[in-house]
Amino acid sequence: MNTSLMPSTLRALPAEHRERLMRSAREVSFPPGTRLFEEGGTADRFWIVRTGTVALDMRVPGRRAAVIETLGHNQLVGWSWLFAPHSWHLGAETTTPVRAYAFEAAPVRTLCREDPEFGLTISQWVGGILAHRLRAARTRLLDLYAPYGSGTTL
Repeated sequence: MNTSLMPSTLRALPAEHRERLMRSAREVSFPPGTRLFEEGGTADRFWIVRTGTVALDMRVPGRRAAVIETLGHNQLVGWSWLFAPHSWHLGAETTTPVRAYAFEAAPVRTLCREDPEFGLTISQWVGGILAHRLRAARTRLLDLYAPYGSGTTL
């Protein structure tokens, strides 16, 4: 695969591991309004968005699902595939036409088990993305609910 076309999200991985992961990628596209997964469902794949946007949402009893975050260009959609019990913690729906790289979870988890160095790299990569999203969610919550906001200025 041409590395100049590779999402910058993947460029965080060492070249050898990035190329190994990308060998299992396939290109997919979805129209707006496509449900990629449902909260509580089996997390058996993940995507890296090339173009378009995907809303991550959470069920709210008696109401429409609440959008938690919107992901777009070069962002990872789905992390639950890596951690047991491999169940989605949120739902996801495309909000625009989306083109993405899709990955089947089972073969990637097998690669991680067979090559501990690759597995550690993938785990740290996904963990870093999760840590970033957790910090961003914390800031959004502080902006909504704290008396003086998060304290960040633009």
